[in-house]
Amino acid sequence: MPTNLQPASTTSALVLPASGAPDDVSATLAYNIYTTDAFYSGAADQVAYTYNKLGGNVLDLEITPSIVYNAYEESCLEYSYLVNTHQAKNVLSSLLGNSTGSFDEDGEFSAYEPGIGEKPNLKFPRFQLGYIRNVGDSVSTLAGLGGNQTVFSASFDAVYDVQDYDLQAIIYTASLEADSPFKDLVGKKAITIQKVFHKTPQAMWNFYGGYAIGAVGNLSTYGMYADDSSFQLVPAWQNVLQAYAFEEDLHVRASHHSFRINNNHLRIFPKPSGNAPTKFWVEFRITEEAFTEETDRKYGADGVNNMNTLPFPNVPYENINSIGKQWCRRFALSLCKETLGQVRSKLSTLPIPGNDVTLNGPALVSESKEEQTNLRTELKETLDQMVYTALAEKDQALQNSVSDIVQKIPTGIYVG
Repeated sequence: MPTNLQPASTTSALVLPASGAPDDVSATLAYNIYTTDAFYSGAADQVAYTYNKLGGNVLDLEITPSIVYNAYEESCLEYSYLVNTHQAKNVLSSLLGNSTGSFDEDGEFSAYEPGIGEKPNLKFPRFQLGYIRNVGDSVSTLAGLGGNQTVFSASFDAVYDVQDYDLQAIIYTASLEADSPFKDLVGKKAITIQKVFHKTPQAMWNFYGGYAIGAVGNLSTYGMYADDSSFQLVPAWQNVLQAYAFEEDLHVRASHHSFRINNNHLRIFPKPSGNAPTKFWVEFRITEEAFTEETDRKYGADGVNNMNTLPFPNVPYENINSIGKQWCRRFALSLCKETLGQVRSKLSTLPIPGNDVTLNGPALVSESKEEQTNLRTELKETLDQMVYTALAEKDQALQNSVSDIVQKIPTGIYVG
Protein backbone atom coordinates (compact mmCIF):
# COMPACT_ATOMS: atom_id res chain seq x y z
CA MET A 1 0.00 0.00 0.00
CA PRO A 2 1.60 3.34 -1.04
CA THR A 3 2.56 5.85 1.70
CA ASN A 4 0.81 9.24 1.63
CA LEU A 5 3.54 11.92 1.76
CA GLN A 6 1.19 14.86 1.42
CA PRO A 7 2.16 17.38 4.18
CA ALA A 8 -0.47 18.21 6.76
CA SER A 9 0.34 21.93 6.47
CA THR A 10 1.97 24.02 3.81
CA THR A 11 2.46 27.07 6.06
CA SER A 12 5.37 27.45 8.48
CA ALA A 13 4.39 27.86 12.12
CA LEU A 14 7.15 30.46 12.55
CA VAL A 15 5.90 33.03 10.08
CA LEU A 16 4.26 36.28 11.14
CA PRO A 17 0.53 36.29 10.31
CA ALA A 18 -1.22 39.28 8.78
CA SER A 19 -2.94 40.28 12.03
CA GLY A 20 -2.77 39.72 15.78
CA ALA A 21 -5.35 38.83 18.40
CA PRO A 22 -5.86 40.97 21.55
CA ASP A 23 -6.79 37.90 23.58
CA ASP A 24 -3.36 36.34 22.92
CA VAL A 25 -1.27 39.33 24.05
CA SER A 26 -1.27 38.97 27.85
CA ALA A 27 0.02 35.39 27.97
CA THR A 28 3.04 36.13 25.77
CA LEU A 29 4.41 39.32 27.39
CA ALA A 30 7.65 39.30 29.36
CA TYR A 31 6.51 41.90 31.93
CA ASN A 32 2.79 42.35 31.35
CA ILE A 33 2.98 45.83 32.92
CA TYR A 34 0.21 47.27 30.78
CA THR A 35 -2.94 45.23 31.42
CA THR A 36 -5.65 47.33 29.82
CA ASP A 37 -7.76 46.31 26.84
CA ALA A 38 -6.51 49.41 25.01
CA PHE A 39 -2.92 48.17 25.24
CA TYR A 40 -3.84 44.66 24.13
CA SER A 41 -5.64 46.10 21.09
CA GLY A 42 -2.67 48.35 20.31
CA ALA A 43 -0.26 45.42 20.51
CA ALA A 44 -2.49 43.34 18.23
CA ASP A 45 -2.69 46.19 15.71
CA GLN A 46 1.11 46.37 15.75
CA VAL A 47 1.22 42.90 14.18
CA ALA A 48 -0.66 44.10 11.10
CA TYR A 49 1.49 47.26 10.98
CA THR A 50 4.71 45.22 11.14
CA TYR A 51 3.44 42.66 8.63
CA ASN A 52 2.72 45.35 6.04
CA LYS A 53 5.77 47.57 6.69
CA LEU A 54 8.23 44.68 6.41
CA GLY A 55 6.57 43.14 3.33
CA GLY A 56 5.03 40.07 4.88
CA ASN A 57 2.67 39.75 1.94
CA VAL A 58 5.69 39.44 -0.39
CA LEU A 59 8.19 37.43 1.65
CA ASP A 60 7.66 35.42 4.83
CA LEU A 61 8.75 37.14 8.06
CA GLU A 62 10.42 34.65 10.38
CA ILE A 63 9.07 36.12 13.63
CA THR A 64 6.00 35.34 15.72
CA PRO A 65 3.20 37.59 17.03
CA SER A 66 4.62 37.25 20.55
CA ILE A 67 7.81 38.96 19.36
CA VAL A 68 5.72 41.87 18.10
CA TYR A 69 3.70 42.06 21.32
CA ASN A 70 6.86 42.20 23.42
CA ALA A 71 8.41 44.78 21.11
CA TYR A 72 5.33 46.96 21.52
CA GLU A 73 5.51 46.68 25.30
CA GLU A 74 9.23 47.50 25.26
CA SER A 75 8.63 50.54 23.06
CA CYS A 76 6.00 51.88 25.50
CA LEU A 77 8.40 51.37 28.40
CA GLU A 78 11.18 53.10 26.48
CA TYR A 79 8.87 56.03 25.79
CA SER A 80 7.94 56.14 29.49
CA TYR A 81 11.64 56.14 30.44
CA LEU A 82 12.49 59.04 28.16
CA VAL A 83 9.44 61.10 29.18
CA ASN A 84 10.06 60.50 32.90
CA THR A 85 13.71 61.49 32.47
CA HIS A 86 12.56 64.69 30.78
CA GLN A 87 10.11 65.44 33.60
CA ALA A 88 12.85 64.78 36.16
CA LYS A 89 14.85 67.64 34.62
CA ASN A 90 11.81 69.88 35.05
CA VAL A 91 10.86 69.18 38.64
CA LEU A 92 13.81 67.66 40.53
CA SER A 93 14.78 70.95 42.19
CA SER A 94 11.26 71.48 43.55
CA LEU A 95 10.74 67.84 44.60
CA LEU A 96 13.97 67.49 46.60
CA GLY A 97 13.04 66.42 50.12
CA ASN A 98 9.50 65.42 49.14
CA SER A 99 8.13 61.96 49.77
CA THR A 100 9.59 59.19 47.67
CA GLY A 101 7.98 55.82 46.97
CA SER A 102 8.67 52.10 46.94
CA PHE A 103 8.57 50.25 43.64
CA ASP A 104 8.04 46.66 42.61
CA GLU A 105 9.98 44.74 39.97
CA ASP A 106 7.98 46.44 37.19
CA GLY A 107 8.68 49.98 38.37
CA GLU A 108 5.15 50.45 39.69
CA PHE A 109 4.30 51.74 43.16
CA SER A 110 4.28 49.16 45.92
CA ALA A 111 3.91 52.00 48.44
CA TYR A 112 3.65 55.77 48.22
CA GLU A 113 3.13 57.91 51.32
CA PRO A 114 0.68 60.53 49.94
CA GLY A 115 -1.56 57.71 48.68
CA ILE A 116 -1.17 54.61 46.52
CA GLY A 117 -2.39 55.15 42.98
CA GLU A 118 -1.23 58.74 42.58
CA LYS A 119 1.07 59.47 39.67
CA PRO A 120 3.32 62.45 40.47
CA ASN A 121 4.97 62.17 37.05
CA LEU A 122 1.62 63.12 35.50
CA LYS A 123 1.10 66.20 37.67
CA PHE A 124 2.19 69.81 37.31
CA PRO A 125 3.98 70.64 40.58
CA ARG A 126 3.87 73.78 42.65
CA PHE A 127 7.43 75.00 42.31
CA GLN A 128 9.11 75.37 45.70
CA LEU A 129 12.76 75.69 44.64
CA GLY A 130 13.70 73.02 47.15
CA TYR A 131 17.43 73.01 46.50
CA ILE A 132 17.78 76.79 46.65
CA ARG A 133 15.68 76.98 49.83
CA ASN A 134 17.75 74.27 51.49
CA VAL A 135 20.99 76.07 50.70
CA GLY A 136 19.45 79.39 51.71
CA ASP A 137 18.39 77.99 55.10
CA SER A 138 21.94 76.83 55.77
CA VAL A 139 23.40 80.18 54.76
CA SER A 140 20.83 81.96 56.92
CA THR A 141 21.89 79.86 59.91
CA LEU A 142 25.54 80.77 59.43
CA ALA A 143 24.64 84.43 58.95
CA GLY A 144 22.46 84.49 62.04
CA LEU A 145 19.35 85.42 60.07
CA GLY A 146 17.15 82.41 60.78
CA GLY A 147 17.62 79.04 59.12
CA ASN A 148 16.54 75.56 60.16
CA GLN A 149 19.11 74.87 62.88
CA THR A 150 18.40 75.66 66.52
CA VAL A 151 20.45 78.42 68.15
CA PHE A 152 20.77 77.93 71.91
CA SER A 153 21.80 80.40 74.58
CA ALA A 154 23.67 79.98 77.83
CA SER A 155 25.21 82.24 80.43
CA PHE A 156 28.16 82.18 82.80
CA ASP A 157 29.38 84.34 85.65
CA ALA A 158 32.49 86.39 85.20
CA VAL A 159 35.18 85.67 87.78
CA TYR A 160 37.17 88.52 89.23
CA ASP A 161 40.55 88.91 87.54
CA VAL A 162 39.97 85.79 85.33
CA GLN A 163 40.40 86.63 81.69
CA ASP A 164 40.06 83.24 79.91
CA TYR A 165 36.98 80.97 79.78
CA ASP A 166 36.51 77.60 78.07
CA LEU A 167 33.06 77.98 76.49
CA GLN A 168 33.03 74.37 75.27
CA ALA A 169 33.47 73.09 78.83
CA ILE A 170 31.02 75.61 80.29
CA ILE A 171 28.28 74.66 77.79
CA TYR A 172 28.99 70.93 78.13
CA THR A 173 28.56 71.17 81.88
CA ALA A 174 25.29 73.08 81.42
CA SER A 175 24.05 70.34 79.04
CA LEU A 176 24.19 67.82 81.89
CA GLU A 177 21.62 69.71 83.95
CA ALA A 178 18.16 68.19 84.03
CA ASP A 179 16.32 71.34 82.96
CA SER A 180 18.77 72.32 80.22
CA PRO A 181 17.11 72.95 76.80
CA PHE A 182 20.11 71.29 75.18
CA LYS A 183 20.40 68.40 77.65
CA ASP A 184 22.69 65.59 76.42
CA LEU A 185 23.01 67.22 73.00
CA VAL A 186 26.58 68.48 73.28
CA GLY A 187 28.69 65.51 74.34
CA LYS A 188 31.91 65.64 72.33
CA LYS A 189 30.36 67.65 69.50
CA ALA A 190 32.01 70.93 68.70
CA ILE A 191 29.81 73.96 69.25
CA THR A 192 29.80 77.06 67.09
CA ILE A 193 29.69 80.32 68.98
CA GLN A 194 27.32 82.77 67.31
CA LYS A 195 27.45 85.67 69.73
CA VAL A 196 28.93 86.73 73.06
CA PHE A 197 27.40 89.68 74.93
CA HIS A 198 26.50 91.15 78.30
CA LYS A 199 23.45 93.18 79.24
CA THR A 200 23.39 96.61 77.58
CA PRO A 201 20.70 99.26 77.08
CA GLN A 202 18.26 98.32 74.35
CA ALA A 203 19.51 99.78 71.11
CA MET A 204 16.08 100.38 69.58
CA TRP A 205 14.99 102.42 72.62
CA ASN A 206 17.99 104.69 72.31
CA PHE A 207 17.78 104.94 68.54
CA TYR A 208 14.07 105.35 67.86
CA GLY A 209 12.96 106.92 71.13
CA GLY A 210 10.22 105.82 73.46
CA TYR A 211 7.30 106.10 71.05
CA ALA A 212 6.45 104.63 67.66
CA ILE A 213 7.08 107.38 65.13
CA GLY A 214 6.40 107.48 61.43
CA ALA A 215 9.77 108.75 60.26
CA VAL A 216 13.27 109.13 61.64
CA GLY A 217 15.53 111.88 60.44
CA ASN A 218 18.83 111.81 58.70
CA LEU A 219 21.07 111.17 61.68
CA SER A 220 24.16 112.40 59.88
CA THR A 221 22.81 115.98 60.07
CA TYR A 222 21.78 116.40 63.69
CA GLY A 223 23.16 113.77 66.00
CA MET A 224 23.47 110.13 66.90
CA TYR A 225 19.93 109.44 68.05
CA ALA A 226 16.45 110.86 67.49
CA ASP A 227 14.04 112.27 69.99
CA ASP A 228 10.31 111.57 69.84
CA SER A 229 9.63 113.69 66.79
CA SER A 230 9.49 113.33 63.04
CA PHE A 231 12.36 114.70 61.07
CA GLN A 232 13.70 114.48 57.55
CA LEU A 233 12.26 111.48 55.70
CA VAL A 234 14.96 109.01 54.60
CA PRO A 235 14.77 105.50 53.08
CA ALA A 236 13.89 102.73 55.51
CA TRP A 237 17.07 100.81 54.69
CA GLN A 238 19.12 103.77 55.91
CA ASN A 239 17.42 103.64 59.31
CA VAL A 240 18.03 99.89 59.52
CA LEU A 241 21.74 100.31 58.81
CA GLN A 242 21.95 103.12 61.36
CA ALA A 243 20.24 100.92 63.96
CA TYR A 244 22.77 98.14 63.34
CA ALA A 245 25.63 100.59 63.69
CA PHE A 246 24.16 101.94 66.92
CA GLU A 247 23.72 98.42 68.29
CA GLU A 248 27.34 97.62 67.50
CA ASP A 249 28.46 100.82 69.18
CA LEU A 250 26.68 99.82 72.39
CA HIS A 251 28.36 96.42 72.39
CA VAL A 252 31.86 97.65 71.56
CA ARG A 253 32.51 101.23 72.58
CA ALA A 254 29.84 101.86 75.19
CA SER A 255 30.50 98.56 76.97
CA HIS A 256 34.22 99.27 77.41
CA HIS A 257 34.87 95.54 76.87
CA SER A 258 35.89 93.45 73.93
CA PHE A 259 36.73 89.79 73.49
CA ARG A 260 38.45 87.27 71.27
CA ILE A 261 37.43 83.67 70.61
CA ASN A 262 39.93 81.00 69.58
CA ASN A 263 38.75 77.38 69.34
CA ASN A 264 35.83 78.21 71.66
CA HIS A 265 38.16 79.69 74.28
CA LEU A 266 37.00 83.16 75.24
CA ARG A 267 39.39 85.91 76.37
CA ILE A 268 37.83 89.08 77.77
CA PHE A 269 39.55 92.45 77.51
CA PRO A 270 40.22 93.98 79.99
CA LYS A 271 40.23 91.50 82.87
CA PRO A 272 36.96 91.46 84.82
CA SER A 273 37.16 93.71 87.84
CA GLY A 274 34.78 95.28 90.29
CA ASN A 275 33.32 97.49 87.57
CA ALA A 276 32.98 94.73 84.95
CA PRO A 277 29.69 92.98 84.10
CA THR A 278 29.08 90.01 86.35
CA LYS A 279 27.31 87.81 83.78
CA PHE A 280 27.92 87.06 80.10
CA TRP A 281 25.59 85.38 77.59
CA VAL A 282 26.54 83.11 74.72
CA GLU A 283 24.49 82.13 71.67
CA PHE A 284 25.72 78.94 70.02
CA ARG A 285 24.87 76.12 67.64
CA ILE A 286 25.57 72.43 68.14
CA THR A 287 27.12 70.56 65.25
CA GLU A 288 24.49 68.43 63.51
CA GLU A 289 24.94 65.50 61.16
CA ALA A 290 23.96 66.37 57.60
CA PHE A 291 21.45 63.49 57.39
CA THR A 292 19.99 63.76 60.90
CA GLU A 293 16.48 65.12 61.33
CA GLU A 294 14.83 66.28 64.50
CA THR A 295 12.00 64.06 65.72
CA ASP A 296 9.42 66.84 65.74
CA ARG A 297 10.06 68.20 62.23
CA LYS A 298 11.24 67.02 58.83
CA TYR A 299 13.28 68.84 56.25
CA GLY A 300 13.44 66.01 53.72
CA ALA A 301 16.53 63.94 54.51
CA ASP A 302 14.51 60.76 53.95
CA GLY A 303 12.79 62.09 50.83
CA VAL A 304 13.78 62.66 47.23
CA ASN A 305 17.51 63.31 46.87
CA ASN A 306 18.13 62.61 43.17
CA MET A 307 16.45 61.28 40.03
CA ASN A 308 16.52 57.70 41.34
CA THR A 309 14.22 58.46 44.28
CA LEU A 310 11.66 60.50 42.36
CA PRO A 311 8.19 58.95 42.82
CA PHE A 312 7.84 58.28 39.09
CA PRO A 313 6.19 54.99 38.06
CA ASN A 314 5.70 53.98 34.44
CA VAL A 315 3.61 56.35 32.36
CA PRO A 316 0.20 54.62 32.04
CA TYR A 317 -0.69 53.49 28.53
CA GLU A 318 -3.89 55.54 28.58
CA ASN A 319 -1.85 58.69 29.24
CA ILE A 320 0.33 58.25 26.15
CA ASN A 321 -1.24 60.53 23.57
CA SER A 322 -1.30 60.19 19.78
CA ILE A 323 2.20 61.66 19.46
CA GLY A 324 3.61 59.15 21.90
CA LYS A 325 1.73 56.18 20.48
CA GLN A 326 3.04 56.86 16.99
CA TRP A 327 6.58 56.98 18.37
CA CYS A 328 5.93 53.65 20.12
CA ARG A 329 4.71 52.09 16.86
CA ARG A 330 7.80 53.18 14.99
CA PHE A 331 10.14 52.05 17.77
CA ALA A 332 8.38 48.67 18.06
CA LEU A 333 8.69 48.21 14.29
CA SER A 334 12.43 48.83 14.56
CA LEU A 335 12.70 46.29 17.39
CA CYS A 336 10.89 43.71 15.28
CA LYS A 337 13.20 44.42 12.39
CA GLU A 338 16.20 43.87 14.68
CA THR A 339 14.83 40.50 15.85
CA LEU A 340 14.08 39.47 12.27
CA GLY A 341 17.63 40.41 11.31
CA GLN A 342 19.07 38.34 14.14
CA VAL A 343 16.99 35.33 13.07
CA ARG A 344 18.08 35.65 9.47
CA SER A 345 21.71 36.15 10.48
CA LYS A 346 21.78 32.63 11.88
CA LEU A 347 21.45 31.34 8.30
CA SER A 348 23.30 33.71 6.01
CA THR A 349 22.38 31.69 2.90
CA LEU A 350 19.74 29.13 1.96
CA PRO A 351 20.55 26.51 -0.69
CA ILE A 352 18.07 26.12 -3.53
CA PRO A 353 18.36 23.94 -6.65
CA GLY A 354 21.11 25.37 -8.81
CA ASN A 355 21.82 28.41 -6.59
CA ASP A 356 21.85 29.99 -3.09
CA VAL A 357 19.62 32.65 -1.56
CA THR A 358 21.45 35.26 0.54
CA LEU A 359 19.45 36.60 3.49
CA ASN A 360 19.61 40.21 4.62
CA GLY A 361 19.98 39.58 8.37
CA PRO A 362 23.05 41.80 9.04
CA ALA A 363 21.56 44.66 7.02
CA LEU A 364 18.30 44.50 9.01
CA VAL A 365 20.17 44.56 12.32
CA SER A 366 22.27 47.54 11.24
CA GLU A 367 19.26 49.47 9.93
CA SER A 368 17.23 48.82 13.06
CA LYS A 369 20.02 49.95 15.38
CA GLU A 370 20.34 53.20 13.46
CA GLU A 371 16.58 53.72 13.46
CA GLN A 372 16.38 53.19 17.23
CA THR A 373 19.19 55.66 17.82
CA ASN A 374 17.50 58.22 15.59
CA LEU A 375 14.13 57.76 17.28
CA ARG A 376 15.64 58.20 20.74
CA THR A 377 17.55 61.27 19.60
CA GLU A 378 14.46 62.74 17.96
CA LEU A 379 12.40 62.34 21.12
CA LYS A 380 15.15 63.61 23.44
CA GLU A 381 15.75 66.71 21.33
CA THR A 382 12.03 67.44 21.16
CA LEU A 383 11.66 67.05 24.92
CA ASP A 384 14.73 69.21 25.60
CA GLN A 385 13.05 72.01 23.69
CA MET A 386 10.11 71.70 26.09
CA VAL A 387 11.81 71.80 29.47
CA TYR A 388 10.28 74.52 31.61
CA THR A 389 13.34 76.75 31.36
CA ALA A 390 13.23 76.59 27.55
CA LEU A 391 9.49 77.36 27.57
CA ALA A 392 10.14 80.38 29.80
CA GLU A 393 12.79 81.65 27.38
CA LYS A 394 10.40 81.25 24.46
CA ASP A 395 7.65 83.09 26.33
CA GLN A 396 10.08 85.89 27.10
CA ALA A 397 11.15 86.11 23.45
CA LEU A 398 7.50 86.20 22.37
CA GLN A 399 6.70 88.94 24.88
CA ASN A 400 9.69 90.98 23.71
CA SER A 401 8.58 90.58 20.10
CA VAL A 402 5.07 91.75 20.95
CA SER A 403 6.51 94.76 22.79
CA ASP A 404 8.65 95.67 19.76
CA ILE A 405 5.63 95.43 17.48
CA VAL A 406 3.50 97.58 19.79
CA GLN A 407 6.19 100.24 19.93
CA LYS A 408 6.19 100.49 16.13
CA ILE A 409 2.42 100.93 15.81
CA PRO A 410 1.77 104.59 15.04
CA THR A 411 -0.34 106.44 17.56
CA GLY A 412 -3.65 107.58 16.10
CA ILE A 413 -4.33 111.23 16.72
CA TYR A 414 -7.78 111.42 15.18
CA VAL A 415 -10.07 108.49 15.69
CA GLY A 416 -13.28 108.61 13.69
